[in-house]
Amino acid sequence: MDPLRSRSNCSWKEPTPRRSAAACGCGHAVARRSRPQIGAGAGGWKRPRAMKHPPQRDGEPSPSPPPQRRPRGFASTAGGSPRRRGEREREREKERTKLRERHRRAITSRMLAGLRQHGNFPLPARADMNDVLAALARAAGWTVQPDGTTFRSSNQPLLPPPPPQLHGVFQVASVETPALINTLSSYVIGTPLDSQASALQTDDSLSPSSLDSVVADRSIKTENYGNSSSVSSLNCMDNDQQLMRSAVLFPGDYTKTPYIPVYASLPMGIINSHCQLVDPESVRAELRHLKSLNVDGVVVDCWWGIVEAWTPRKYEWSGYRDLFGIIKEFKLKVQVVLSFHGSGEIGSGDVLISLPKWIMEIAKENQDIFFTDREGRRNTECLSWGIDKERVLRGRTGIEVYFDFMRSFHMEFRNLSEEGLVSSIEIGLGASGELRYPSCPDTMGWKYPGIGEFQCYDRYMQKHLRQSALSRGHLFWARGPDNAGYYNSRPHETGFFCDGGDYDSYYGRFFLNWYSGVLMDHVDHVLSLASLAFDGAEIVVKVPSIYWWYRTASHAAELTAGFYNPTNRDGYSPVFRMLKKHSVILKLVCYGPEFTIQENDEAFADPEGLTWQVMNAAWDHGLSLCVESALPCHNGEMYSQILDTAKPRNDPDRHHAAFFAYRQQPPFLLQREVCFSELCTFVKCMHGEAPHNGEG
Repeated sequence: MDPLRSRSNCSWKEPTPRRSAAACGCGHAVARRSRPQIGAGAGGWKRPRAMKHPPQRDGEPSPSPPPQRRPRGFASTAGGSPRRRGEREREREKERTKLRERHRRAITSRMLAGLRQHGNFPLPARADMNDVLAALARAAGWTVQPDGTTFRSSNQPLLPPPPPQLHGVFQVASVETPALINTLSSYVIGTPLDSQASALQTDDSLSPSSLDSVVADRSIKTENYGNSSSVSSLNCMDNDQQLMRSAVLFPGDYTKTPYIPVYASLPMGIINSHCQLVDPESVRAELRHLKSLNVDGVVVDCWWGIVEAWTPRKYEWSGYRDLFGIIKEFKLKVQVVLSFHGSGEIGSGDVLISLPKWIMEIAKENQDIFFTDREGRRNTECLSWGIDKERVLRGRTGIEVYFDFMRSFHMEFRNLSEEGLVSSIEIGLGASGELRYPSCPDTMGWKYPGIGEFQCYDRYMQKHLRQSALSRGHLFWARGPDNAGYYNSRPHETGFFCDGGDYDSYYGRFFLNWYSGVLMDHVDHVLSLASLAFDGAEIVVKVPSIYWWYRTASHAAELTAGFYNPTNRDGYSPVFRMLKKHSVILKLVCYGPEFTIQENDEAFADPEGLTWQVMNAAWDHGLSLCVESALPCHNGEMYSQILDTAKPRNDPDRHHAAFFAYRQQPPFLLQREVCFSELCTFVKCMHGEAPHNGEG
């Protein structure tokens, strides 16, 4: 029995509220007097706190459990929140979507290449699926109007379509379709269709659009897009290949289109290192041949390393004076190129063109006058832009050296400019005379499609970078990227150019803005002095075509060349805005060294996309545009692409190129008999004189 409950055996009474539990004489627990609590009032009593969970009574529901706290520290990372898992899944889906899109574009490019190469379909340079459907419909005998209205031609019999057969990557009808036989004659001329079919030994499983692929398969098994296994000399051509080459047509009617002058470059070695004309009679024979093609003029390179070769401020122009006199005899225009770079190529006469000898003497004591990569290797092709305002060239800055050379040319040939012989003057602004850093030099082992390296590690460029970082308040940014790879790296192999890489970080944006800003400052300074030296003359600036890795996010090859043009930024508009200030003509280098379809797919190359961006940006800023190409003279398809670039058919503003410059290949003189008909037709199309059937 609990003694506390047997209250009859003791004198214990219920304690008053002012007393606490105590013990009575018999040992029962009684209330003791509690101590006064601070702030409890005058009596010192404070009611004890109620329990958080009072005892449950009968019939009442059980209380809900207390809420659990969020796990912290290591426990929070063990499982991961559903929100984070959803974000990661969305990122993975984005990457899968990118891969699917790249795969789809690769398939589309192969389809278009197959239609152009093996089917001889007249597809424009930037064709889409509407163009493909229209070309296939016309080949089947249907009429496709410009607004898309499609119907069967009235003169074609209504025949049930034969079962399609799979050929390559697209389906075509069999050779027995009469409409296709009639249409084929509009693409291939020279011999009747039946004789071609018998000579090629075709069967019913082959489509007419792939007849020329049979010829190609007899000697080559890969795509004939500049592959090393393709035919490159006249001795390797069989009769079938010569027949197909002579049958190349330029689709479209170019009559009454704008007149575009055509210029052809002269060989590099016609002037030797002592500035003497090597073989005047050979020059006359070459000019006579070009005159027969109805070209408007020639392109002549005036090399700084030849004219001012031995002594500063001593210029020798005798060889160029003789050359211009011969050109004047044939009444051709001259486009002069002032080349402030060296050339590793050897032209006729075994002339190796380098920078002036006195520049190389200075470099023995100060190698920082050249562009330098991260490993400290010097590029002697051109001077670093870091010395534009540094007096390290025998008391002159880099800008002053360029200005003195331009002023000397103007004083020497002022009369030719006044007579109209010199139509324009191109200013060399970087590697290969193009507006870019020498980021992809062959002398350093670069191979396509390497991303190249940044060229900013000479003493003067590093000084400029340090000043820019200090002005931003981040001196630790005064360095080049240490994770940008090497000359032959791929973007995904580097931490700087990969998707989500450092190129888009705060430091990356600062560095790339500075790197491209140095390029723009150099161009601005040189063109300001060129306007003073050539008062009123047409000034031309050449922009490169760096199209590999164009379909990636970073555009790594363009970044190392000095064009800050990733997918989230337009890197050409700021440059063109500055060029517009000097009223220059922009020369776009397009369709340069060609590679196989597989190589371009692996490099995510898009030459047509880059050309479209550059041309539209130039025209949006009001710049005149010209085109330069070094296409092989036996490739008629390249001529068609050049025509589509120089004269866009669907441009509502009717933009067109100001002129076209053709860089001849070294074996041009040996191939002139084969090239003559195609070149003549190409020139007529440029002049707006070619008939629709393509006959010259």
